[in-house]
Amino acid sequence: MKASAKNLLSIIKEPKQFIIPIYQRTYSWQFKQCALLLKDIQAASTSEQGHFIGSIVYFQPDIHTIAEINKYLVIDGQQRLTTITLLIAAIVKFIEKNPDCAVDTTAKKLKNYYLFNAEEDNDLYYKLLLTRRDKETLTNLLTNKPLPTKHSNRIIENHDYFYKHIDKNNINKIYKGLQKLIVVDVALEREKDNPQLIFESLNSTGLNLSQADLIRNYILMGQEPTFQKHLYETYWYPMEQSFGENISALPWFMRDYLTMKLNSIPKIGEVYDTFKLYFNNHKDKLGTENIVKSLYEYSQYYVAIALQKEEDKTLKSVLKEITKLRMDTSYPFLLAVYGDYNNELITFDEFVEILHLTKNYVFRRAICGIPTNSLNKTFATLYKNIKSETYAESVKAAFMLMDGYRRFPDDAEFTREIQLKDVYNFRSRNYLLESLENFKRKELVNAENYTIEHIIPQNPKTPIEWQKELGENWKIVKEKYLHTLGNLSLTAYNSELSDRPFTNKKTIEGGFNDSPLFLNKSVRVADVWNEQAINNRATALGERALKVWTSPYLNEEVLDMYRAPQTSRDTVQYTIEQYEHLQNDMLALYRLFEKRVLNIDATAKVEFKKLYIAFKAQTNFVDVVPQKVKLRLSLNMDFENIKDPKNLCRDISGLGRWGNGNVEVNLRDASELDDIIELVQQAFEEQMNG
Repeated sequence: MKASAKNLLSIIKEPKQFIIPIYQRTYSWQFKQCALLLKDIQAASTSEQGHFIGSIVYFQPDIHTIAEINKYLVIDGQQRLTTITLLIAAIVKFIEKNPDCAVDTTAKKLKNYYLFNAEEDNDLYYKLLLTRRDKETLTNLLTNKPLPTKHSNRIIENHDYFYKHIDKNNINKIYKGLQKLIVVDVALEREKDNPQLIFESLNSTGLNLSQADLIRNYILMGQEPTFQKHLYETYWYPMEQSFGENISALPWFMRDYLTMKLNSIPKIGEVYDTFKLYFNNHKDKLGTENIVKSLYEYSQYYVAIALQKEEDKTLKSVLKEITKLRMDTSYPFLLAVYGDYNNELITFDEFVEILHLTKNYVFRRAICGIPTNSLNKTFATLYKNIKSETYAESVKAAFMLMDGYRRFPDDAEFTREIQLKDVYNFRSRNYLLESLENFKRKELVNAENYTIEHIIPQNPKTPIEWQKELGENWKIVKEKYLHTLGNLSLTAYNSELSDRPFTNKKTIEGGFNDSPLFLNKSVRVADVWNEQAINNRATALGERALKVWTSPYLNEEVLDMYRAPQTSRDTVQYTIEQYEHLQNDMLALYRLFEKRVLNIDATAKVEFKKLYIAFKAQTNFVDVVPQKVKLRLSLNMDFENIKDPKNLCRDISGLGRWGNGNVEVNLRDASELDDIIELVQQAFEEQMNG
């Protein structure tokens, strides 16, 4: 690395071209930054000192490459370079339109020194090449060509801003100030310098890149240009585009993605550092492209969930409910499940069921006032409880087996709390009333089109008619039930109903008797509105709520399978005949495998479990789940330790399976036995040597 303080215009004047890498964010300086720069430039014009404006960091050309125009790949400083280019272009335009202005240069010199490589053609003609739509916008602006249909507004607006602030009195001052701009010129060598470390240190104090920007640069900066372009155009740019105007959500997606992968939650300000560790630990195993591809794929699930871009109507409906409930903490879990649905590990109906179950879990807890500060950790680790063989069932079991502050409120707790809760001041009150109204309704009601109606009026000065309606304990009744579910409804006639007596609220035009809403049906049938009527309605709505926000159910025998480890619970003696898939060819294959495994060592023995077959020494070293066309093997060792030259194994860390261990391999044919047994022997030896 070579770093030195240099005059900016002298750097640009040399025969060279600055190129902004394709992955860099587009030009983004705003008027306030342009105004400050222009002010500093004019102040510098009368100073004996130069004015420092930051650094420019770039890869210098290979010393073995000979070219008349050297190309420099900029990794930091594009915002400054672009803004100075726009200012010079504005000065050129002003001089051309005002040839009599007193300035110590000419438009031709400015163009040939600082905007163009005058003797070159095509892209080499330009001193600065931007990326994406910025590129065509700037080149057309500098050559007075029509702007592209989708041009970069920021480039045009900032150029025009500079032009409007140049006049005959200040143009020479601006030009002299430009000549005094100083930068730290940092030239990197590809084979010697780590651009990312330099980039991080330069930007630690102020470029204000998001965590996602830093991740993008970390992945792409060190790649060869062709591969870099492939990764960016195939995965990263489409990912950014899918977020649209919600690009600020990208770092939050990154956080949820890492939570899903690591089962722990990084702080939002530490997402970049966490990703670096994840990337470096997995790039050799998975490959850089597979990691970037995975980011892209899961980002599409994220925008479907969080940004309401799901196209399927059924999924979109339940995902809309999830966003209404602001269930951000559930996203790492939902991303993982969405990925399994997309990879056909679960059916559409199972996916919908799990989405509803997750939504119901969060909503029931909110109604019951259970603190939410544990939800992020709950959802960060929930996916580990899923068994692929009984996917939807294992999700139900996981929810049902949570206890204490993590519990899924049962029907008794939920109905009790929903009837007693101050629903009016509940954050999700509109969602609550809307969902009760729309249950099994084809013509859906939007609560936003209605107002909340208190049947007992809110007015502190309770009308005498209502005092009589509620009885001698009217104050106690009103205080207890005013904001509860039994006393709330939806209406489009709130001002008409106002504080009227109950009978009038029912019978006037637009009153409860005219209402087509389900929520008002139970009001219409009441002759009086007192404590008993409110409780009756609350009970009816509570029963309806149980149907809207259902709880999971498994019988105790099934649930018991998930409640305790199989090894400590099995008292039933199982035999090989119980496994439905161990027949004919698959049984013959298993027999060959069993014989080879038991021959590894005299201490090895086999035990038949309810859902898998365990081969043990001190404890399980390989477990077998018989399937229709293969034997799925779990090797009880860490994936990082397996020596697998033929890449037969899969890392199942964090993915629940029947069996033990983080390494999975499949046996489909007897011809694979030699390779498989070598892997099994590694698991056995690791256990014996441990």
